[in-house]
Amino acid sequence: MNIVRRPRRLRDSVVKRALVAETTLSANDLIYPLFVADGITEPREIGSMPGQYQHTMDSLREIVGEALEKGIRCVDLFGVPVPSEKDVTGSQACQPEGILNRAIAMLREEYGNDILIMADTCLDEFTSHGHCGVITSEGTVDNDATLLHYQKMAVAQARAGAHIVSPSGMMDGQVLAIREALDAQGFEDVAIMAYSAKYASAFYGPFRDAVGSSLVGDRKTYQQDPANVRESLLEVELDIEQGADFVMVKPAMPYLDVLKEVAQRSLVPVAAYQVSGEYAMMHAAAQKGWLDLDAVMMESLIAIKRAGAQQILTYFALDAAEKLKTQ
Repeated sequence: MNIVRRPRRLRDSVVKRALVAETTLSANDLIYPLFVADGITEPREIGSMPGQYQHTMDSLREIVGEALEKGIRCVDLFGVPVPSEKDVTGSQACQPEGILNRAIAMLREEYGNDILIMADTCLDEFTSHGHCGVITSEGTVDNDATLLHYQKMAVAQARAGAHIVSPSGMMDGQVLAIREALDAQGFEDVAIMAYSAKYASAFYGPFRDAVGSSLVGDRKTYQQDPANVRESLLEVELDIEQGADFVMVKPAMPYLDVLKEVAQRSLVPVAAYQVSGEYAMMHAAAQKGWLDLDAVMMESLIAIKRAGAQQILTYFALDAAEKLKTQ
């Protein structure tokens, strides 16, 4: 007797497809990146990122409350200072009264431990030149001088109430330097999510609008070459050895092969960042009527999860969490 296997038998209803799904997505998997700006009195929509805003302190409090109600358990904060407060060392990043640290403190006081507050630990939003670190007289980023600033910034964020700090500058040794600084100041329980495989990508354009970046040129000397995978695996290994509690691949969709390789090797949780360009492209195509936005949003997120991400940073977090309630 010949046994005919028909895989389609397991696809003929919503319930049956759910029963055998190999990958599932929940609001708990999502991290919502948010921007808080100084010097504004009402939320300001980011033109290249429909539905995303530079927030005031009040609107930030409201949007985080909404995220919590929808089941999201972590937000990632980026600060946008007024241009006149930017300087060559990004000093506002380390000040208790700097916009990012004030926002962290406000949210921690408002929500306590109900939602995790992660902070971007990088100088690019705060420097007048837009690079992620201290610049030498030759115009290159000074790795070791930058680490000293990252240490101060991470401690300031922890002191303000951050549960997780997230160094994104791709400086060599940044995780070890930050871990040592946090531990020395009694912040042993503050976790580090390391941007371990952050590529010098063209998909970041809208983000630079969102933070009012002053960058002229590129970051190819310290972010990773899109041609390379082994380099990412080395960076991940080094960050884990130095004390990273999470590692991240950024961007997500163009680098799913990298994400899969990292996830197969990592002994710590692996995150992926669905970046501003990915978000903007889907919105633009949907506005033209070329794509169903909800459908591609959910398909893209399940693909990132399937490739190995345990956490997904995405600007779709609110919409996706709402959609998941109805599935």
